[in-house]
Amino acid sequence: MLDVKELNLHYGNSQILYDVSMHAKLGEVTCVMGTNGVGKTSLLRAISGTHPRSGGDITFDGKPLGQIGAHKMAQMGVGYVPQGRDIFPLLTVHENLQTGFSCLPKSEHFIPDDIFELFPVLKEMAPRRGGDLSGGQQQQLAIARALITKPKLLLLDEPTEGIQPNIIQHIGKVISLLRDRGDMAIILVEQYFDFAFELADQIIVLQRGKVIKSALKNEIRREEILDLVSV
Repeated sequence: MLDVKELNLHYGNSQILYDVSMHAKLGEVTCVMGTNGVGKTSLLRAISGTHPRSGGDITFDGKPLGQIGAHKMAQMGVGYVPQGRDIFPLLTVHENLQTGFSCLPKSEHFIPDDIFELFPVLKEMAPRRGGDLSGGQQQQLAIARALITKPKLLLLDEPTEGIQPNIIQHIGKVISLLRDRGDMAIILVEQYFDFAFELADQIIVLQRGKVIKSALKNEIRREEILDLVSV
């Protein structure tokens, strides 16, 4: 679904990513791991079109991509759940979900039942403002909003950050279910090692903006990855 070759990214004169290559397959979770500040979020921004890459090639769903903005990438099937969630605090839960309609044709402007099956709390909270939800509920809303766009590729940036354990467990189950459906590729950026390692099919480790390890989970020892991502 996604093939990235020798991707570079700058913020001004500072280079953040150096020749990063990776791929993501349908029905798999690709975990990008590493300590803070190694370029994990920047990689997702480049893939999603939120920040232009400085060099390298991206092929999505068999099509080579030029410098395409975030809205066009979303229309093509890239769902992005950013770190910090970025929901609209003054809109209701229902209205937040409806913002995903902007990527869809008019005939698909409805909230599928499976959104509320995945996240029952959102049905209960539908008339509440997004800003009134707990952090965990907001994270569920952010993931649900991305799913409204019917992505072929789902990008998740630190979905467990600042969330209570029972909701972390629920989000893990949702990610597993989405993976097992086999109709989307998932890239997960995550600092919570046990959560990421359990879900991963493929693991990529970044260090100082470079890929230092890329392997299928069943080809690498847990302790080796833990050593690479530990401070």
